Formats: sequence, C-alpha cells, structure tokens
Amino acid sequence: MLAVVQRAKEASCSVDGSITGKIDDGIIVYLSFEKDDDESFLPRLVEKISKLRMLEDENGKMNRSILDKSREVLLISQFTLAGDVWSGNRPGFDRAMESSRAKILYEKAIMLFKEAGLITECGIFGADMKITYTNCGPCTFIVGDEKWKIKRKS
Repeated sequence: MLAVVQRAKEASCSVDGSITGKIDDGIIVYLSFEKDDDESFLPRLVEKISKLRMLEDENGKMNRSILDKSREVLLISQFTLAGDVWSGNRPGFDRAMESSRAKILYEKAIMLFKEAGLITECGIFGADMKITYTNCGPCTFIVGDEKWKIKRKS
C-alpha cells in the first residue's frame, strides 16, 4: 500500500470533461494497492495522512495537519504507483492488485477519510482521469505500509 500526498492550493479531477472532485485548499492523495495488501493497514494509513503535519502554521512552519486546517482531501486511485520501472524500459504492473479488490479498498479509504471528519472528494476508480492542481511548496510525501518501509531501507 502506497500513497503520495501533496499540498495543493486548489485541485480537481475530471472524467470525460465533468468534474468528479474538487478542493480549494488541502491535500491530494494518490493511493495504490499491491497484490498482498489487505484492509488491515488502511486505517493506520488514513490516520497517518490525516495527522501528518505538512501544512503551514501562522509562522510558516509545517506544523498543522489537514485536520487542523481546511479538512479537504482529493483522493485519487493510482495503480501506476505499484509499477516496477527497474526491469526494462516498460513499466511492469505484476505487483498491482487486481482491479476488483483494489476498488473495494479504495472505497474503504474514502469511507475512512470521511469518518475522520475530512471533506473527501474523489476521482473515479479505473477511469481516465485528468488531475489539475497547484502544488503548494512544492510539498510532497510518500506514505507506505510496513513492507514499503522495509524496501526503502534496503
């Protein structure tokens, strides 16, 4: 399980020319699932992202979480984060979770962000989405599960 989290002044997702999700000031979360992921880590991931102090306070320091500020999240499913780019020049997606299971976990993530009290806007799972945003900072973090942390240390 892997998420890329970015601060954004504004962000929107559209599919076939129609906006499916839009935030004015908050964070974008790109979320990916791998074959061996299950929903047991999802609550921890959502809690970590929700409480991550990546937003500026009144002194310009990264000292506020999305829970402290606008409470707006644009959640986008992005299976390409599970891609392997090191075995040749064409990305391989053997590690990516099959679509039907990943969709269930994505929908669970939406529910968990909402239960955390966040205004949660979304893309459409599996759709060809167009994401438009102004990255603030830029400020981008990668948040992963335990196996991702182990891979990163090796």
